[in-house]
Amino acid sequence: MEGEKKKKKKEGTEKNKDVIKLERESVIPIMKPKLVMKLAYLIEHGSDRAEFLKLCKRVEYTIRAWYLLQFEDLMQLYSLFDPVHGGKRLEQQNLSSEETEVLEQNFLTYFFQVMEKSNFKIVTDEEIDVAQHGQYLLNLPIKVDETKLDKTLLSKYFKEHPHENLPEFSDKYVIFRRGIGIDRTTDLFVMEKLDVIISRLWAWFLKVTMLQRLFSKKPKPRPKPTSDPKKTDERTADTEEQDMFVERIRLENMELSMKNLLGKITIQEPSFDRMIVIYRRASTKGKTESGIYVKHFKNIPMADMELVLPEKKNPSLTPMDWVKFLISIVLGLVTLISSLEMPKADVWVVTAILSGLIGYCAKIYFSFQQNMATYQNLITQSMYDKQLDSGRGTLLHLCDDVIQQEVKEVIISYFILMEQGKATIEDLDLRCEELILEEFGQRCNFEVQDAVQKLEKLGIVARDSIGRIYCLSLKRANEIIGTTTEEMVMKAKQGPAA
Repeated sequence: MEGEKKKKKKEGTEKNKDVIKLERESVIPIMKPKLVMKLAYLIEHGSDRAEFLKLCKRVEYTIRAWYLLQFEDLMQLYSLFDPVHGGKRLEQQNLSSEETEVLEQNFLTYFFQVMEKSNFKIVTDEEIDVAQHGQYLLNLPIKVDETKLDKTLLSKYFKEHPHENLPEFSDKYVIFRRGIGIDRTTDLFVMEKLDVIISRLWAWFLKVTMLQRLFSKKPKPRPKPTSDPKKTDERTADTEEQDMFVERIRLENMELSMKNLLGKITIQEPSFDRMIVIYRRASTKGKTESGIYVKHFKNIPMADMELVLPEKKNPSLTPMDWVKFLISIVLGLVTLISSLEMPKADVWVVTAILSGLIGYCAKIYFSFQQNMATYQNLITQSMYDKQLDSGRGTLLHLCDDVIQQEVKEVIISYFILMEQGKATIEDLDLRCEELILEEFGQRCNFEVQDAVQKLEKLGIVARDSIGRIYCLSLKRANEIIGTTTEEMVMKAKQGPAA
C-alpha cells in the first residue's frame, strides 16, 4: 500500500509538470570531422581506413560540385536584392517591373530549396501561439507593425508554390527554425518573484471578494506541440520513443518557499538552435523597396520567439491591463467612500482592501517598467549575441550547411552498408539512427531516402534482385568517383615542394 501511495504521489507530481513533446528533426547534430574520424577509427584494417578517408573527401568534393552552380545563381540573384547595395545594381540592369518580379521569384525558389535541404522548417501558427501565451524572460506582448511590411512578394511565391500548414503571417514574413535545445537561466529574479507574490495575493483577494469573474480571462486552448500533425496517426511505438520531452520550468509555477524566494533559482525553456527570418519592408510614396532581408539567429527560447519578429512595435500596457488598472482605482474610491459613510467603519478592513488595490496598481506599473527594461536588454542581446549574420553571410552559411548535411548522410549510410552488409530502406534507416545514438549519443530522424538517392547518383551502391541495397568496395567506390579537381590542385601545390 505504501509503495502504491508513493507511486500515485509521483504520478501526480509528473502531471503538474509543464512538459512539451517535440518531434526529433532530420538534422545530424555532429560535426563532420568528428563523424569521419570516429567512423574511420571503427574500421579495423589500416588500408581500408585510408581508402575510407579518401572516399569521404571525394564524396564531399563531388557533392560540393553538384551544388556549385545552384549556389552561384542564388548569390548572383541576391546581389540584386541586397538591402544595402542591391538597389543600385538593380538600377544598372535597367529591367522592367515584370523582369524584376521574375528574378525575385527565382531567388525565392532557390532560397526555399536551400532551406528545405538544410532541414529548416517553417514556424507554424501553433508555435507562434506558444511564444505569445508563454513567458520565459520576455514578459511583454510584442506585436508586428504590419503596415511596414510588404505583402506582395511572399504572397505571389506561395500562390505559385503552395505549402501546407502555412502560418497566417506568411504573406508578410516567414520564420524558419531548426534544431531543438534547452535554454536555462539562473538568477535571483527579485522583481519577477515580487510580481509572482503580488499576482497570487491579488488572485486570493479576488477569490475572497467574489470579484474573480470580473477580472479573470477565459482560458485559451493550450497550443499544440511542435510536431507534424499529419504524422500523428501514423506513428509507431518506435517513433514515439524518439520524441523529445522537455519540461518548462517557469516562475509563475514556482513554489513559494523561503529557499526559492531568497536564493537563486533556475528556469528553463525549450529553444530553437537556429532561426532565419525573410521579409521585405513596405514601399512608401517616396521610396520603392526592393531589398529582401534575411536574418539568422541562434539559441532562441520558444516562449521568447517574438525577439526575431521583424518591424516590432514598441510594447505598451495591454488594454486588459488598463481595464484592470482603472477598475482597481474605481473600486478603491468606492470602497473608501462607502466605508467613511458607515456609522461604525472597520478601519482594518478598509485598510486591507485599499492596500490590496493599491498594491495591484503598483504591481501593474512596476511589472511593466521591469519588463520594459528586460525587453531592451533582450533586444540588445539578440542584436549582438543571438544574431549570427544577415543577408549574404546567412546565405553563404546555408549553402555550406546543405553540403555538410548531405555529406554526413552519404558517409553514415555507406559506412553502415560496408560494415553490416545488405539492407532494405527500412533496415538502413534504423541502423543509421542506431549508429548515431550508440557512437555519438545523439538522436535524429535520419533521411534515408535522400541518402540512398545520393549514393546511387554517385554510383557506389547497387540493389540485388529483391531490392536490398549493398555498397561497392572502398577501392571500387574511389575508382568510380575518380580523382577530383581539388585533389589535382593539392597535388600540383605539393609538386614543387617535393
